[in-house]
Amino acid sequence: MTAITRERPAAPARGLLRPWNLVRSRADEPAWVLPALVGVLGLAAALFIWNLTVSGYANTYYSAAALAGSQSWSAFFFGSIDSANFITVDKPPIGIMVMALSVRLFGLSSWSVLLPQALAGVATVGLLFAVVRRSFGHVAGLLAALFMALTPAAVLIFRFNNPDAVLTLLLVASAWALLRSLEHGSFRWVAVSGALVGLAFLTKYLQAYLVLPGYALVYGFSASTTLRRRIVGLGAALASVLLASGWWVAIVELIPAASRPFIGGSATGSPLDLIFGYDGLGRIFGGGGGPGGGGNGGGFGGEVGLFRLFNSQFYGEAAWLIPLAIIGLVTGLWLRRWSLRTDRGLAGYLLWGMWFVTHAVIFSYMSGVIHSYYMVAMAPAIAALAAAGLVDLWRLRAGRFWIGGLAVGAATLGTAWFGATLLERTPSFAPSLGVAAIALAGVAVGVLVVASLPALRDRLARLALLAAGLGVAAALLAPASFAVATTGTAYGGGDPHPGPVASGQVGGGAGFRGTTGGLGGFAGGGPGGFGGPGGETSTALVDYLVANRGSATWIVAADSANQAGSIELASGLPVMAMGGFTGSDPTPTLAQLQAYVASGQLRYVLVGGGGGPGGFGGTSSGTAGVSAVNSWVASACHVVDYAGTGSSNLYDCAGAAA
Repeated sequence: MTAITRERPAAPARGLLRPWNLVRSRADEPAWVLPALVGVLGLAAALFIWNLTVSGYANTYYSAAALAGSQSWSAFFFGSIDSANFITVDKPPIGIMVMALSVRLFGLSSWSVLLPQALAGVATVGLLFAVVRRSFGHVAGLLAALFMALTPAAVLIFRFNNPDAVLTLLLVASAWALLRSLEHGSFRWVAVSGALVGLAFLTKYLQAYLVLPGYALVYGFSASTTLRRRIVGLGAALASVLLASGWWVAIVELIPAASRPFIGGSATGSPLDLIFGYDGLGRIFGGGGGPGGGGNGGGFGGEVGLFRLFNSQFYGEAAWLIPLAIIGLVTGLWLRRWSLRTDRGLAGYLLWGMWFVTHAVIFSYMSGVIHSYYMVAMAPAIAALAAAGLVDLWRLRAGRFWIGGLAVGAATLGTAWFGATLLERTPSFAPSLGVAAIALAGVAVGVLVVASLPALRDRLARLALLAAGLGVAAALLAPASFAVATTGTAYGGGDPHPGPVASGQVGGGAGFRGTTGGLGGFAGGGPGGFGGPGGETSTALVDYLVANRGSATWIVAADSANQAGSIELASGLPVMAMGGFTGSDPTPTLAQLQAYVASGQLRYVLVGGGGGPGGFGGTSSGTAGVSAVNSWVASACHVVDYAGTGSSNLYDCAGAAA
């Protein structure tokens, strides 16, 4: 058996934690590490920030909430869509808070809404370097950071304003704290890790908890302390997770429903209902959240099954390096099968391996609503395992197993070939790139074969290293092409996909890239129509509503949050989002709407002209309630021809009889 030599970077200095300490060069590292890291971070910044405003306000649903949070601290706390606190988004507020602070500081613009996600992406890449370096050394750390930066799902989400960007950053930060806690079985650092997972929970609820099985295994097995202290540490981590996850939920539950906004996406206005229903177990089991709830990916994820992550909806996100990550995981665990329990490398493989397997199983078999961009939270594990596996294979070359160099060549050639097969799904996009990748990887393998001969291995060591680098570059050509294509595309709506349009991609295509007529923009047509990644709406409609607002709290009530969001962003004033995101939340009831009209808080109602896609949120009673509201508006209110076209879907309900 050949011993695996491992880089043992010096532990960071104790004392006040500074972000720079996470990525700075260490005394035992080569001088080129820091410039290389700066280069990778620069690449990430370019991919995430360049041409950032091409998507306008991107997902207007969350952009409107960011505006509301910048105008009202109460809306900031609840994550409300409007500053008058009628209804919240269907997610907890941490992701909204980050954007709201940016809008409050810099004013409302596409840039101020999207920049926090881009900066979160750069921070994620840097943190991933620090986390992987702690287990596998600086070379693996740099490779993992590079792989993460070039993952199409990362380029998409770190240029978009869905909460997944902040979720991913918090989870990678929690992994760093967890690995630090292993050194001495630190209760403090394992509690910090748990608290960060809790904050991730308050960004996207139960998805944050997918890392917890791996965390429990790693700390319980690998922490450098006694079994008793490990058990106590796990208890401290659990308490930290629950406290950090539950404080906001507890406060909201304790506030009377009449004194707070309706919790969007729930059936009862309760965050607990949302956690265990639509945004929790409902995502896994479909239907109402219980086992057997049925569903088929909500129409977004394709058929459930073992190979879902490679289907036409998912493959462009992060599938490119999954085979290499699996090779890395198997290789790493085999090479460390006799390692000490506290070995850093073994802990790293357990951490990222469990992260990868848990996400892969859940994403492959969940029957509720799933979007392919969820893969961004799985991308750090894919990048870490692929990088660590390559480095471990290369280290074998230094021992009597000279075949290690050939294994690196074979792995990169296989990855290049796999990427080429995925590129064939978009034949009009870069048609020769896959062939070029295979050819370059083949050259790298040929050089490695020669350089690995026992008689030439020492003399051609530098050439072999260059060949290995060429193989890695070839393996990255396919995902990098999708990543670069993503930076030049405008995205909007709730189900964006990176890269070029893929044939057979359900819900993909131009509509989700912000052009009118697609679900991503929810274009409605007519004077009240709206759509596009910037959330554009009729100027005549907005001008009329602003000019005739009077003393009303909301300038108009729209029949979904997507329509309301575009009007709110255009006017800067509160808009009532009836029915929440999908238009099917059970609020307002007909009696509530009539009371708002009677009190003068609401005058205008916009019926039709967009609406949510429906069918994957809310309840049947909520949908019936919206229908009752629309029927009353059509019968009791009168049409306003604000644009002089002779037709309109705007109704004036002033003085309407209940």
